[in-house]
Amino acid sequence: MNSQQHISILGSGNIGLSLAKGLVKSGICKPQQISLTRRNVAALSQYAEQGYLVSDNNLRAVRKADIIVLAVLPQQLNKLLDEIKPSLKPDKQLLISVISGVSCADIRQHLDLNVQIVRAMPNTAIAIGHSMTCIATDNGTNKNINMAKSLFDTVGVTIQINEELMTSATALCACGIAFFLRSIRAASQGGTEIGFHAHDALKMAAQTAKGAADLLLQLASHPEQEIDKVTSPSGCTIAGLNEMEHHGFSSAMIKGIRLSAEKAGDLYKKDS
Repeated sequence: MNSQQHISILGSGNIGLSLAKGLVKSGICKPQQISLTRRNVAALSQYAEQGYLVSDNNLRAVRKADIIVLAVLPQQLNKLLDEIKPSLKPDKQLLISVISGVSCADIRQHLDLNVQIVRAMPNTAIAIGHSMTCIATDNGTNKNINMAKSLFDTVGVTIQINEELMTSATALCACGIAFFLRSIRAASQGGTEIGFHAHDALKMAAQTAKGAADLLLQLASHPEQEIDKVTSPSGCTIAGLNEMEHHGFSSAMIKGIRLSAEKAGDLYKKDS
């Protein structure tokens, strides 16, 4: 973004606010270049003090924006689109949607405008700058795709995928945060059962999970390759792994991801 551009985030909840803070922290833009909207505008008072433009008026926020981030719940989207349509300038503005289960075509069809739309699916690790964000579009120019990627690169890692995979990305990355958190919780409970205090067991489990993830990311390794390094014949690690598999550990994770993907595809009702 250049110093003359403005971004409006409509629906400034956890995702929207984390993005705004990431943009400012990275130096891509200043608080004065970001409008934040929310029905309960009082909840944004601290951001107003920091120089962000805060409002409960989406129409006004859209008028001054070069980039518009749609960050409301799926069931609120159609009402929001109807509200902001009079202020949209399709030839000058980019819409970025972080709304689960809503395609670019869905938004264009409801607006009946040929707007440039890029979808982004971050996860809640955006709050600490470690989101895995998937980017997709059906009509966005390379310039606008790169713009969206540069915005979300400030709060983690981005990857561009085909739009038909965005619902799957919701399950694997956005819902996936909860799946990995639950596995860490289970590991910490196991640690407590074998003798550690709960807070120590949680710290040990979380750091071990972080180390496992970093092994794969930093070494570009495969999970089984790293597992082989810690399993020995007739050893305690392989005994524990096999016991978990006998009780459906991998199968349960796979089934959970598949079901979340199915549910994610049904969040948005086009006629609502």
